[in-house]
Amino acid sequence: MLEVKAVSKNFSGVSAVEDVSFTVNENEYVTLLGSSGSGKSVLLRLIAGLLTPDEGDVFLNGAPITDLPCHERRIGFVQQKYALFPHLNVYDNIAFGLRHRVIDPVKDESIIRKKVQDTIELVGLVGQETKMTGQISGGQKQRVSLARTLVTEPKICLLDEPLGALDANLRERMTIELQNIRRELGVSFMHVTGNEFEALAMGQNMLVMSDGRIVQQGAPQDMYARPQDLITAKSMHNFNIFSGDDLSAQLKAGTSDKLPATKLKDAHFCAIPMDKIDISDASAKTSGLSAEFLTSEFLGNKIIYFFKIENGDVCEVEDHMSLRERRELKANTTYQLHWKSKDILYYGENKQLLG
Repeated sequence: MLEVKAVSKNFSGVSAVEDVSFTVNENEYVTLLGSSGSGKSVLLRLIAGLLTPDEGDVFLNGAPITDLPCHERRIGFVQQKYALFPHLNVYDNIAFGLRHRVIDPVKDESIIRKKVQDTIELVGLVGQETKMTGQISGGQKQRVSLARTLVTEPKICLLDEPLGALDANLRERMTIELQNIRRELGVSFMHVTGNEFEALAMGQNMLVMSDGRIVQQGAPQDMYARPQDLITAKSMHNFNIFSGDDLSAQLKAGTSDKLPATKLKDAHFCAIPMDKIDISDASAKTSGLSAEFLTSEFLGNKIIYFFKIENGDVCEVEDHMSLRERRELKANTTYQLHWKSKDILYYGENKQLLG
């Protein structure tokens, strides 16, 4: 389907995308997770043809498209800020691409009407056709932007943080609807986001990008449970990262289990899931890492407890409300944190998972 091979892009000598390669298969939902400035939006623009790579190539269904202008690529692009025409109503915004595309513009209004109406029904905009874009909500604008792209029947649809401007409830609903729309059309989606929950929930395949490079790709559930790269572990926002000269002492203090000597010797970093750490009073007989309780954050279905360990780093402990009642901890009081050896992930000096 879509194949990106060793693509790089520099701006004034500064690398924005460096040696990126990956494939999006037919009828697949791929998510690309990266923080602000990681290069993910630049990568999308390179694929869409809005930018030209300095090196590398882009292929669609085996044919090179690197040198094709964007309007000849059959790639749809839903931009982050929607880019709707304020002087056109919803119907005419969606119809614009059919009427005015450079190659084979549709002149028959009956065909346009049928295609636009089918797409309006698909994205849930029935009844909004005559409204101007200033009269509809943010979620509806997002649907118009998506419909305007889908009505032209692209081979693949690129979505640049399409849910970023939506409120939490609408964002959650749209994650389901986007998946349903993609399945119904049988079109591949490549969805860029800075939200790890969005990337994990929506992708059949997932890429993590940092400093212009793809650091890991694979099934979301595997990347969440066992990230192969330390940057990926940090991107999940589910792990406490331990490092430093006292790493071995910290890990030994936190568990009474036997630790793997070889991994411990080679490890420069360790990651422990926040929900795999337990808390006990300082007076408890169980082994534990001493930590001062700072504060907690209630998030509805879970609570995050923040502790400061002896080297000054902050360690977070996550409790799911369905599994445990809320703990009453005292600020500026020392507690013990402990975990099981099997839950520790070890990373070498190159930040790759050991063993």
